[in-house]
Amino acid sequence: QAQLIESGGGLVQAGGSLRLSCIASGRTLKDYVMAWFRQAPGKEREFVAAITAPAFSGIWTYYEDSVKGRFTISRDNAKNAVYLQMDSLKPEDTAVYFCAAKRTYSDRHDTYEYWGQGTQVTVSS
Repeated sequence: QAQLIESGGGLVQAGGSLRLSCIASGRTLKDYVMAWFRQAPGKEREFVAAITAPAFSGIWTYYEDSVKGRFTISRDNAKNAVYLQMDSLKPEDTAVYFCAAKRTYSDRHDTYEYWGQGTQVTVSS
């Protein structure tokens, strides 16, 4: 079993930046797709970004349309970690952000095997 712990959330003004971190423990996730999802109050959990494992045909990244060009996902397998750099933040980015892992890529949250507890991101206007 793997445990995922997110950090880096907080309150930021519109236009600002935050960097989320997700550290895995319990087992290595170097061969897993790592992803970020978010959930705003009253809304369904939605896909934000994902990064594939380097062992499988190189590293590929995927982004939800509204965050393309503003968010960057990266991973450090030596640290069993994944990151989400969020720039040019907007009030609509306000949500709880979750880290997740699974063997193959998907943007469906119900297919992911491991989840963190989430970290709150609040963007003020």
